[in-house]
Amino acid sequence: MTDELTPETPAEEEQPIKQRKNGLYPGVSDELAANMKSGWADTELRELEPIEQAPNAARRRAALSARFPGERLVIPAGNLKTRSNDTEYSFRASTEYVYLTGDQTDDSVLVLEPRADAADGHEETIYRLPRSNRENGEFWLNGMGELWVGRRHSLAESEALLGVPCKDIRELADVLKEATGPVRVVRGHDAGIETALTDKITAEHDEELRVFLSEARAVKDAFEIGELQKAVDSTVRGFEDVVKVLDKAEATSERYIEGTFFLRARVEGNDVGYGSICAAGPHATTLHWVRNNGQVRSGDLLLLDAGVETNTLYTADVTRTLPINGRYSDLQRKIYDAVYEAQEAGIAAVKPGAAFRDFHDASQRVLTEKLVEWGLVEGPVERVLELGLQRRWTLHGTGHMLGLDVHDCAAARTEAYVNGTLEPGMVLTVEPGLYFQADDLTVPEEYRGIGVRIEDDLLVTEDGNRNLSAALPRRSDEVEAWMAGLTK
Repeated sequence: MTDELTPETPAEEEQPIKQRKNGLYPGVSDELAANMKSGWADTELRELEPIEQAPNAARRRAALSARFPGERLVIPAGNLKTRSNDTEYSFRASTEYVYLTGDQTDDSVLVLEPRADAADGHEETIYRLPRSNRENGEFWLNGMGELWVGRRHSLAESEALLGVPCKDIRELADVLKEATGPVRVVRGHDAGIETALTDKITAEHDEELRVFLSEARAVKDAFEIGELQKAVDSTVRGFEDVVKVLDKAEATSERYIEGTFFLRARVEGNDVGYGSICAAGPHATTLHWVRNNGQVRSGDLLLLDAGVETNTLYTADVTRTLPINGRYSDLQRKIYDAVYEAQEAGIAAVKPGAAFRDFHDASQRVLTEKLVEWGLVEGPVERVLELGLQRRWTLHGTGHMLGLDVHDCAAARTEAYVNGTLEPGMVLTVEPGLYFQADDLTVPEEYRGIGVRIEDDLLVTEDGNRNLSAALPRRSDEVEAWMAGLTK
C-alpha cells in the first residue's frame, strides 16, 4: 500500500501543514496547487440506464412510506471502520440501505421526508459525497479524495442509476437539525446521524422501523431469487475448487481450503457472505470454527460451510461434510447417512402453509430416533424430544431465512418468523447436524471428534420447494463419486 503524498517539508515560515482524515499533509507550493486544478478531462457518464434492481427498490420504498405516513425516515449506509491505525476494513453497506436503494456507497444516507399531505407519501433523497472538487484541492489533498480512493459517481450519475434524487451529504446535518415531526432512523450504522437526531428519536420507535424492514425481506422477489441462485451456483463451483486441492490442504492447513474458496468468491462475486468454516477432523464439532488453522488429515472429515456473496450482496449458505481421502469410513458413513435422512425429512416439510418450525421438528425427530437406536440416549423418542436431551449432539436450529444477510430477517418478530408460516418466495436453509465432541465421555470413543452437517438453500414454491443448491451431491455414495470425478 502506498503512503500519503509527501512533498518536501516546508520551511517554518511557509503555510502550515493540512489536516486529513488519518494523518497530515505538508503544505504545497502555489505553483503545484495551481497545476493540479487544471488539465483534467471531462469524465461525466451520460445516458446511464437504471440498475437492474431500481424498480424493485422503488416498490420497497413505497411500502415503507405507506407503513410510516407523515414521518421522516432515515436509513444510513454506514461508514468505513478502522481496522488498524490508518487502514479500514472493506466496506459493506447496511442491509437496510441496500434493500431500499440497490446502492452500496459508504457514508450515504436515504431520507424519506413526508410531503405536506401525509397521504401523498414521501419525498425521497439520497445524500452522498459528490465527485471530488478539483478547485480546492480536495481531489488530491484529502485522504478521501478520488486520487486516493478512486472515482465515485457524480450526483447526476447516481440519480440516473438509482432513480432517486441525490444531494451532497454535507447538506444533511442542517436538514436533520431543522427536521420537525416524528423521525425514525435505522440505528447501528452511522453514529454521526444518530447524534444529530438525539433529541428527535426514541429507541422504541427506531426498533419498529428495523423490525418492519426485517420482515419485509422475508418474501423474495424475482430479482432476489435470481441473485440467490447466482450465489449458490458460484458456491457450488467453490466447493468443487476445494475438492480439487485437498491434497495441497493436507500439506498445509485448513487455510488452504479457506483461501481456495475465497478466490472463487472474489472472482465471481463481492466476497464471502460470512467467515468460511473449513473445519477438519474434530474442529467440525465447533459450530463456528473460523480460525481455519488446523491440520487436514486423510481419514478425517472436512466440514465445509461457506457461501459466495454476489456483487449485489445476496449470499448463499451451503455445507457439505466430505471425507478428505474420498471415502467415508463405516462409522462416518453411518453418522453422515443419519444426518442425510434427517435433512430429507426436513426438506419434505418445506412447503407453503407449513409452520416454519415444521422442518426443524421433522429433522430433530429423525436424529433423535438414531441417537436412541444407537444407545447414546435412553428413549423413548418422545421423552427425549420433550426434554430436549438430543440437543447435546444436535446443538442448533435446523435452518434460518437467507438473503442479503446470511441470517436474514433476524429482527423480525417471533410471531412473524419462527412461529410464522412459510410462503412462496421465502428462501431458507435446512441444515441438521450431529456433533460428538472430542471430550464427550457419554459416547463411545470412536464417535468422539466426528461432526457432520449437511446444508442446502431452499426456495418455497407454490407447490412445495426448490433446492437451489441441488447441483451439489448430498447422498454419501454420490458425494464419493463426485469427489472421485474431480480428483482423477
